[in-house]
Amino acid sequence: MRAPLRSPPGPGAGGHHQVLFALAECVPFVIALLVLLVELTPAHVVYTGPLLVATPALAAVTMGPQGTLAATGVAVGVSVTTAAYNHAWGGQQVYTNFLALFLVSAASFMTSRAARTRQENELNQVRRIAKAAQEVLLRPVPDRLGPVRAASMYLAAETGAQIGGDLYDVVQTRYGVRMIVGDVRGKGLPAVRAAAVVLGAFREAVHYEDDLVEVINHCGAALRRDAVVGGAGAGAGAADGNDALLEGFVTALVAQIPDSPHVEVINRGHPPPLLLRNGAVRSLMPTAPLPPLGLEEFIDGPPGRTDRYPFAPGDRLLLCTDGVIEARDRDNTFFDLPEAMVTMRDHTRQAFLDGLREALLRHTQSRLADDVAVVLLDRREDEGHGSTGGPARGPR
Repeated sequence: MRAPLRSPPGPGAGGHHQVLFALAECVPFVIALLVLLVELTPAHVVYTGPLLVATPALAAVTMGPQGTLAATGVAVGVSVTTAAYNHAWGGQQVYTNFLALFLVSAASFMTSRAARTRQENELNQVRRIAKAAQEVLLRPVPDRLGPVRAASMYLAAETGAQIGGDLYDVVQTRYGVRMIVGDVRGKGLPAVRAAAVVLGAFREAVHYEDDLVEVINHCGAALRRDAVVGGAGAGAGAADGNDALLEGFVTALVAQIPDSPHVEVINRGHPPPLLLRNGAVRSLMPTAPLPPLGLEEFIDGPPGRTDRYPFAPGDRLLLCTDGVIEARDRDNTFFDLPEAMVTMRDHTRQAFLDGLREALLRHTQSRLADDVAVVLLDRREDEGHGSTGGPARGPR
C-alpha cells in the first residue's frame, strides 16, 4: 500500500532529510555570494581564495557533474568580477587562485562523474534483479483462460524499482478461472515477502478448495503463520499481539469466473472490481465488508460469503490496487478510472492497459504515489460451457 512518501514532506524524518539535502545543495552558491560581498566591501582585505576554491568540491558531493560545472562557473565569475573590481590583475595571488580553482574543479568533476557512473551501474543491476524477481513472483497472465481473455499491468512507484507490495495472479482451475489481486501494507523487501507468502498460499489452495472463502482464508492463515503481517519484516514482532497485527495487513480480493455468465467475488478490504457493460461502469461492492488479511480478529460471526454478479459475454472486468484509484494530480484530484474505462471501452486489452498507463502518468506527471497493479478480463463471446476443462462449480 502507500509508502510514507505519498504526501508532501511533513515534520517527519523523510521531510527533514529532504530539507537538509536541499540546503546542502545551496551551500556552494551561498559561499560564492559571501565571497562576492566580502570582496566588494572594505572587508576585502580578508583572504577569500580558499573559500571560493572549495565550492566545486562541495557541489560534487550533492549535485553531481552538472552541479559541479555550475558551481565552477559561478566561482570563476566571482573571481573575475572581484579581481577586476579590486584591480588585482597581475598579482601572483589572483593567478594562484585561478590555478587552484581549475585543479579542484577538474578533480571534483571527474570524481562526481565516476560516482554517478557507479551509481547508475548499481541501479541497473538492481533493476535487473528486480525484474527477475518480478518474473518469478508475478507471473505473466495468459492471454486466454477458458471463457475469458486476460491481460495485466504492474507499475512500481519507487524510483528504479520493478516490484513492490502489490500482487496478482490468474489461474485456470477445474472450478473455473480464479484470480487474486492484493496490496501489502508497507514497502520494500518485507512487502515483497508478504506478497510472496499470499501468492504461494493462493496458488496452492486455488486448485483444491472448491469454496472461495476457504481459498482466501488459506491465504490469511499462511500470512499469519509466516508472521509477515507487520510490514517491518520482523517475525517475532508480528507475533507479539494485536498491536503488532494492527501495524500490517494485506487487502485482497479473490474472484472466480465459471462457464456460466457470472463472476463470484470475495473481498477482504480491497477496492471493488469495476464491471464495464454496454458503455456503463458498475462497482461490484461487497454485500458484507470484511477486514483485510491479518486482521481476522475483527471478523464477527461467519467468515464471510461469496458475492455473485452478472458477467456476460462482451463484458469487461477490471481488478486493480488503490494505486490507480488514489492517484492524484497537483490539485489533489483523484484519477477517474470509470471514465477512463468508458473512454477506452473499444480498445483491445493491451491497448487499454497502454492507454491507462499513459493516462496515469499524465495525471500524476510521472510521479506515482503508490504501486499500481491491474488485471483486465474480457468475457469471450465465442466460448460456451465446458471450456475450463471441468465442472462450473465443485460441491459446496
